[in-house]
Amino acid sequence: MGKKMTKSQLLTMLAEKTNLSKKEVANLLDELASLAYKEVKKNGEFALPGFGKLVKVRRKARIGRNPATGEEIKIPAKTVVKFRLAKAAKEAVL
Repeated sequence: MGKKMTKSQLLTMLAEKTNLSKKEVANLLDELASLAYKEVKKNGEFALPGFGKLVKVRRKARIGRNPATGEEIKIPAKTVVKFRLAKAAKEAVL
């Protein structure tokens, strides 16, 4: 496996492919992230075609175990955000 792509490398590559400046690409990515967060908070879901979608999911309260002591503990209900990968993305990568 190779090295992971850094944000700077991502911005450079996208700038070259789209003929935009790195600053414009950075602003676009920031706006996309901001929009995604707002949509998930408001509607519970944000789809990015070809990649997948962010989904707000409610987890039920449950009983867990403290791994250090083996003691049973109550884990309260909470809301989490999950990313569901699109079928097209899975097929392209795998």
